[in-house]
Amino acid sequence: MCSSLVSMKNKKKRVLILGGSSDIGIEVVKNFLKQNWDVSAHFFNSIKNLKTLKKKYKNLDFIKFNFGSNNYIKTEKLMLKKFSRKYDSVINLIGYIDNKSFEKTNLNSILRSLTINAILPILLEKKLVNKMLAQKWGRILNCSSIGIKFGGGKNSYNYSLSKHCLEFIPSSYKNWAKKNVLINNLRIGITNTKIHEKMKKNLKKIGNRVKLVPINRMATPKEIAVYITNLATENNSYMTGETVTVAGGE
Repeated sequence: MCSSLVSMKNKKKRVLILGGSSDIGIEVVKNFLKQNWDVSAHFFNSIKNLKTLKKKYKNLDFIKFNFGSNNYIKTEKLMLKKFSRKYDSVINLIGYIDNKSFEKTNLNSILRSLTINAILPILLEKKLVNKMLAQKWGRILNCSSIGIKFGGGKNSYNYSLSKHCLEFIPSSYKNWAKKNVLINNLRIGITNTKIHEKMKKNLKKIGNRVKLVPINRMATPKEIAVYITNLATENNSYMTGETVTVAGGE
């Protein structure tokens, strides 16, 4: 084994989890903490669950940042400054949904969804990958949605469009692979998060949605977190440039 791989194996690593306070994000944070990684968890509004974890784990820090500012140029500059340290793994779980259908969407809503869910995270990864290449080790995972497969949900056209954009992996990944820097997408199916908790008020609607899943149930955040963790750690040693679906058979 080459010396660089040996040194990376023995070195304590740091992961950046964008959207780290979400239901799935919290489970991913827990997994990395249990594996003794240093964890930087991004959040914007909710921090309660992260603070609870901080009481138990000293290797957790929080980064508050608003990807949704209307001044996109200023936001990019602030973002690159805010996330300026070296990360061994980057996981993008940002998922802004504006509940717009194709018929009701407009230029501003499309641009906002694209900027928050795809453009800014891509520009951040563009910067952070250079440090991964320098150390000859890194993992990047962008989390997408099964909705892309079906043209988006009735009120999530902009969300699905932005996630489709996010899935576009640059051809540079082939050169990154030579330095053990791997990038993949994970398409996530319907998951029992707070968003779908709200849908449970309409049992018929949620029931019809679950019927489309061959396994006949929603995933749990903990289940999804297992796949994310595996793809963004040493457990993934050979897969790159791929879009993988975990959606109960959809």
